[in-house]
Amino acid sequence: MKLTVGGNVKEYKEGMTVGELIEAEDVKTPMYVTVSVNDEFVESGDFASTTLNENDTVEFLYFMGGGR
Repeated sequence: MKLTVGGNVKEYKEGMTVGELIEAEDVKTPMYVTVSVNDEFVESGDFASTTLNENDTVEFLYFMGGGR
């Protein structure tokens, strides 16, 4: 199936979950990533049970601290 991940269209296996996508994309700090699917946030506890569908748009968002 085709997914848009971070603005890039890629091919993935059917029935992939958000958790599997995080692994496939080799996210370095999965405990600190927020995921949106079609502009809807997915709770981290739901990564393993949220199945992705053809043409979904997925974004990985990282919140960074810092500043003055």
